[in-house]
Amino acid sequence: MAGLTHIAKDGQANMVDVADKADTAREAVAEGAVKMRRETLDMILAGDAKKGDVIGTARLAGIMAAKRAHELIPLCHPLLLTKVGVEIESDPALPGLRVTAMARVTGKTGVEMEALTAASVACLTIYDMAKAVDREMEITGIRLMAKSGGKSGDYRRKD
Repeated sequence: MAGLTHIAKDGQANMVDVADKADTAREAVAEGAVKMRRETLDMILAGDAKKGDVIGTARLAGIMAAKRAHELIPLCHPLLLTKVGVEIESDPALPGLRVTAMARVTGKTGVEMEALTAASVACLTIYDMAKAVDREMEITGIRLMAKSGGKSGDYRRKD
C-alpha cells in the first residue's frame, strides 16, 4: 500500500503519528452544491422556509461540523482550527445553492477533511431544512478545490 500513510504494512488502518512534523500554516477550500426546483430556491432566498433561515443555519452547521471532523472521521486528528468560513450563494444555473467552505490551521497536519466536512454538512442542512417542499433536491459536487501548506505542498483543482 505504497503512499497510503494510514495503512500499515499488514493492512491495518492506523492514525498517522505527526509528532515529528513541523507546525506550518495550512488552509483548505472545499465546495458542494444543492440542486433544487426554482420555486424552492426562491422560497429560501425570500426567507419563507418553515424551519427558518436556511442559509444562516447551514452556514453555522458547516462551521460547527468542521470543528468536529475528528469525531466523525475515524483516523482524523483533532485540530485547533484558527478559522473556518462557509459561504453560500445562489446559483440560478443549477438552480440551487453553492457552498464554499474554508478551514485554516497552524499545525502538523492538513485541514482538507475539515473543509470537506463543513461543505458536506452545510449541504445536508440545506436539504434538511427544505426537504418538506422539495424531496427531489440533489447534493452534488463535494470536492476539494485547493489546499496549501505542509510537506506535500500546494494543490489547486484545475477544472
